[in-house]
Amino acid sequence: MKISYNWLKQFLNTDWEAEKTAELLTDLGLEVEGIETFESVKGGLQGVVVGHVITCDKHPNADRLKLTTVNIGSTEHVQIVCGAPNVAAGQKVPVATIGTTLYTKEGEAWQIKKGKIRGEESHGMICAEDELGLGDNHDGILVLDDSLAPGTPCSEVFQIENDHVFEIGLTPNRSDAMSHFGVARDLRAGLEQLKVKKELITPSTSNFSVDDRSLKIDVEVIDPKLAPRYCGVTIRNILVQESPDWLKHRLKAIGLSPINNVVDITNYVLHELGQPLHAFDATRIKGHKIQVKTLPKGTKFVTLDDVERELHEDDLMICDAEKPMCIAGVFGGIHSGVTENTTSIFLESAYFDPISIRKTAKRHGLNTDASFRFERGIDIAITEYALKRAATLIKEVAGGEISSEVVDLYPIKKKDQQVFLSFDKINKLIGQEIPRDTIKSILTSLEVKINNVTETGIGLTIPSYRTDVEREVDVIEEILRVFGYNNIDFKEKINASIAKTAQVENHVLQNTVGDFLASNGFFEIMTNSLTAQESDIKDKDETVEVLNPLSADLSVLRTSMLPTGLQSINHNQNRRLLNLRFFEFGKTYYKQEKGFEEENRLALYSTGNLNDQHWNGTDGKSDFFYMKGMVTSILQRLGISNVKEEPLRNALFSEGISFSTKKTLLGIMGWINPSVSTAYDVKDDVFFADIDWKALLNLVKETKIQYQEIPKYPSVKRDFALLLDEQITFKEIHDLAFQTERSLLKEVTLFDVYKGKNLPDGKKSYAISFTLQDHSKTLTDKQIDRIMSKLETNYNQKLGANLR
Repeated sequence: MKISYNWLKQFLNTDWEAEKTAELLTDLGLEVEGIETFESVKGGLQGVVVGHVITCDKHPNADRLKLTTVNIGSTEHVQIVCGAPNVAAGQKVPVATIGTTLYTKEGEAWQIKKGKIRGEESHGMICAEDELGLGDNHDGILVLDDSLAPGTPCSEVFQIENDHVFEIGLTPNRSDAMSHFGVARDLRAGLEQLKVKKELITPSTSNFSVDDRSLKIDVEVIDPKLAPRYCGVTIRNILVQESPDWLKHRLKAIGLSPINNVVDITNYVLHELGQPLHAFDATRIKGHKIQVKTLPKGTKFVTLDDVERELHEDDLMICDAEKPMCIAGVFGGIHSGVTENTTSIFLESAYFDPISIRKTAKRHGLNTDASFRFERGIDIAITEYALKRAATLIKEVAGGEISSEVVDLYPIKKKDQQVFLSFDKINKLIGQEIPRDTIKSILTSLEVKINNVTETGIGLTIPSYRTDVEREVDVIEEILRVFGYNNIDFKEKINASIAKTAQVENHVLQNTVGDFLASNGFFEIMTNSLTAQESDIKDKDETVEVLNPLSADLSVLRTSMLPTGLQSINHNQNRRLLNLRFFEFGKTYYKQEKGFEEENRLALYSTGNLNDQHWNGTDGKSDFFYMKGMVTSILQRLGISNVKEEPLRNALFSEGISFSTKKTLLGIMGWINPSVSTAYDVKDDVFFADIDWKALLNLVKETKIQYQEIPKYPSVKRDFALLLDEQITFKEIHDLAFQTERSLLKEVTLFDVYKGKNLPDGKKSYAISFTLQDHSKTLTDKQIDRIMSKLETNYNQKLGANLR
């Protein structure tokens, strides 16, 4: 938000330097992010002086040029070649001296230099209006008042305004400071704490009076909840024209382009007091009636930017007896605004429901100065005052007569907030005792009314413009920011408490798993929970739609972690990062019959090579078994055992499995179907695991850690090379081994698979390793041979496997 320092001084007479004022505003919570310099004429006419044309003769070498001698206030007259048809001896003219920098309309700088024009020296330039940036006229040079003395700086003649403009990073809660008057009010409070007493000058409306009652327009508010207060007045016989310089300078300083005197006044009062206003051409209001109401869904309406929009049934509209004229509090209509032909207006000042305005603005993708303020909550108490202020200024710059009484529809008066402030609470929250007189002084400077004072606290009435101050702590925050955070003493002793946390708290386990994955080459990502409707992979009936999406790409809440993960993979691959391993802790969202649900998930993604190219190693592609190993390792790291793996039939996966315990599905993983990944422009194979983090967390809480002694006796390994049918899985071999020997068999691993020549059709060879161990004694060859014999027999009888 831009704040003009010169404008600020209209309300607070201060001679502080801009930088010093900026520091105080920042201390008050209105952070000044930068200070810009504004000049009403770019360059400030530096180097341009009043010149007196002594002689003016025809150029000896050019028919259209003249050779002049000009007194510019120096000891010697200068010779200047001029091509203007109206230059003549005796005139007072603006002269840009050598070294002066002038600017084009586009802002490009060019410098006046000594030169020769058709053989004659020229020591400066006699300027036209447009060359100085004072207007658009280029018919001839600008002739000045004859009473001016040669050498007088033109910056004094034309009263060039120089200003400093503060760029304030306003927080959303500070709606009271969305105007120059609001910032001045805060600045006054800060100055008083520095013992600098300044009067806050309030803009006057004492000149407001009704001239006649010849143009009455009736107003009807259909839904007072959406428009709790609505004011209006008519003004006739106005002359719409260019605004005076003072008004244009104020608007230009804060980055606004002047339009015409009426519209400029509405913008001026908006930035002066924070109250949005709108002027309607009264002759275009059919039936001499204003209706504030909503219209049926799909109603067409053309806004000021000449865009036809479809209205929502909740959009509040300003209508006449026949048609809509304006989207209330957001944007005007193209057929009802003020033009150069307007002679009478209906001036509107209102308070609209902040939530309604925000939803309407977002629905139509509009963000205006008016909607910005209405969304955050303006001061309902100044609605009529701002109207009178604007009407008075319009009469001043556009003439006319106020031709109706002020209409003020305010059926339910808003009561000011009452708060009781405890002295003990102040000291406890701030951590330092502030003198009670200082507290009362700060509250008074903030226009907080003190109703009563007791030994324990103060009864307060909060002014209506502080819509964000509702609780005792809000008042304490106000006291603290004006008192100054820098004035709070640091304690020599710092107290801290150690929070007792359980071993299985969510963030602890997330850190454990995150560290484990990071140590295995994974990178953590954080993606948006919002995604596009077409990107969602679940049934549309389950999708949670956003009522006011910022864009179509952010219109629904995700029901799966996969789409945003694939988008991240695509983003990286487009930048030649092809070997990727990601993990993300996130949420998915669903719409169910009983309401909305959200689930905590852990997603893993792997694509490309596992290792970078190296002369002393292999690349190793990401594959199904790598991702399965990572999921298994996570479960083991968390102490979860007896997990059941089952084949998974799912349109997402070409091959997939699920992980579950007896009662709970823990997650799924597999090779993403290429048709799914290519939809996100990911052409490489992607392996994905989706883990139910809540189920995992609950299972960890139930899992009891059991400790056992390190075995004293050695383990023994024996291998089988089994010839099997191709359809037999390692899981069947693994499970049958433990069914055969439960006590001494500790581990079964697959260390080689062979398919090819020298094997019968439909057969494959598995090399299996068995680890045997007895914790109480050393195993004998006889025991080992007996177990291996039983395994061989069972494999042959139940799986048809033979030893090779």
